[in-house]
Amino acid sequence: MSRDTATAKNKNRRIRQEALREQLAAQGHEQHIIDMLSKIMDESNEIEPHMLKRFEVAINTKLKLIDKYLPGLKALEIIDEDGNSAPLFQVKIVHE
Repeated sequence: MSRDTATAKNKNRRIRQEALREQLAAQGHEQHIIDMLSKIMDESNEIEPHMLKRFEVAINTKLKLIDKYLPGLKALEIIDEDGNSAPLFQVKIVHE
């Protein structure tokens, strides 16, 4: 695979990921999870066990959906204005 093809492929992948992030954000999954957690944590609310189980299933399903399409970052990639990846390096911090 040539360098130009790889660069274009990476650029297209970033564009698709950003579009997906926007779509998921517009659907309000994160806010819905926060709302459900607020209801669960509010001690003034009496929540029946079957409703608590429904909340649990909904929260876990939404978190899996978010994680499937927007996996957690394992590393940080630095990209210059031309779309080229900068060489990554490791820094070791030593406390003395």
